[in-house]
Formats: sequence, C-alpha cells, structure tokens
Amino acid sequence: MLLATFKLCAGSSYRHMRNVKGLRHQAARAIGQELNRRARGEPAAGAWIDQLRRRSSLLGSQLEETVYSNQELAYIQQGEEAMQKALGILSNPDGWKKENHQANGDEVLSKTVPDVGKVFRLEVVVEQPMDRLYDELVGRIEATGEWNPNVKEIKILQKIGKDTFITHELAAEAAGNLVGPRDFVSVRCAKRRGSTCVLAGMATHFEGMPEQKGIIRAEQGPTCMVLRPLAGSPSKTKLTWLLSIDLKGWLPKTIINQVLSQTQMDFANHLRLRLESSSPLEVRS
Repeated sequence: MLLATFKLCAGSSYRHMRNVKGLRHQAARAIGQELNRRARGEPAAGAWIDQLRRRSSLLGSQLEETVYSNQELAYIQQGEEAMQKALGILSNPDGWKKENHQANGDEVLSKTVPDVGKVFRLEVVVEQPMDRLYDELVGRIEATGEWNPNVKEIKILQKIGKDTFITHELAAEAAGNLVGPRDFVSVRCAKRRGSTCVLAGMATHFEGMPEQKGIIRAEQGPTCMVLRPLAGSPSKTKLTWLLSIDLKGWLPKTIINQVLSQTQMDFANHLRLRLESSSPLEVRS
C-alpha cells in the first residue's frame, strides 16, 4: 500500500504541468502570439516561458492562477522531495527493529538509513475516521500545542499553494530537562490521494525566522505521517509516523533514542485523548 502511495505521490509536479488543460490553452495562445510577433518582425519575448514554469499543478490538484517566485518553487520542490524520500524509507521493509511495543498494539520500530541516520517508525490504529485525524493534524496544525505537551507552539510562517507551507515549531524540554529547548523550521507538504493522506516535511531555511538566543535550532527530515482507513474497519485509521531528527548539540545516542521513541508513544496517547475529549464541531470552533 505504501509503495503504491509512493508511486502516486512522488512524481514531480513539473511533469504534470503540461497535462493541465488550462496550461495547454495558455501555452497555445502564448505560442501563437510569439509566432505573430516574429512574423511582424517584433523582438522575441520569453516571459511566457518563465510564467508557465511558475504554475504548478501540484500532482494533479486544481490549478491556482499564481505566479510563484524562485524561492517558492524551491520550497515546493523541497517538500515533494521530502515526501518521496520519506515514503521510500517506509516502503522498504528491511532492517526494522522493535524499540517499543504496547499492549494496545502501538509500536515503535527503528533502523539506520544511509545518508539519513537513525529513523523511528510509529505504527498505531486510532478509533477515529481518517478525515477526523487529517483535520486535526493538518487543518489545525497550529493548535498542536494545546494537546501535545511535547510541543510548545507551531506557527505557519508561509503558505505556498494548497499543499505546501513553512512552519516554525518550538519543542518542550525532554528527558528531565536533559534535552534543552529546541526549535525547528520546516517545509511541509500535505497530499490527499484517494483513501490515503500524507503529511511530509524536512528542515529548511526561512529568512524571516533566524536562530533564537538560548534555543538550539534542530533539524528534522525527511519525516512523514501516512493516514489510511484500517482495512475492514473504515471508521478506524491506521497511522504511520516516520520520524527523523537531528537534535544538534552534544547528547548521548542512548538518550536521543529513548527520547524520540518515547515522543512517538506519547504523541499517540495524547492524540487519542484529544480526539476523544472533543467532537469535530467543538474542535473547529
């Protein structure tokens, strides 16, 4: 299933641009205008080429009449690359070792990936429909600090189209304050394709959010969450979370492994409490 999702989501948006009907019409008009200009002996104009390059279908989503800057295009590409790499890691079943297992079936696995390092994989089943989880984890991402004590704050710094956004996340201290305050600046890419939802991300640079005094700028990625209805029980959701983090600073690997594994288990527990304690209408209000 994950491999099929990877094949569906991981294609480059630039290949799909020429398949969008509106873009084909725009290109035809622009080419006709260009030929007419040349026939009249007027100087050639290449601006329409740059304009077309800046229009992204974002893997088949409805085209937005927006001209993206080079930096915005770079963020879009970085988000899609994070999704490709993260789903590729999840699609490889080899090498996973059990880190933690709970009586309710929740488990955390880990393995070391070349050029990435150690990654952690949470596998849980949540007794809520997928749309409910997607709304909480993506639609209300800035409210994460209200229910997850490991997160002090998440702010969306910039939105780019419908699927890409830049966030700043301030994490709480962990392991009895052995892990001091960290923050993350990440590009995130959210896709909904059929019965599967994916939220992927990785560290990025954002001019408007420099490093802050007293806080270590950590890096995450590639990382992703995959949501899909549980087979045979569509009212339940299978959630897979791939976590890859470089906490920076000097920390023993044993502490890092313990913190990241426990962070994922805590996340699952706090998410369930959040979903059980509030109805969808209450959460949206």
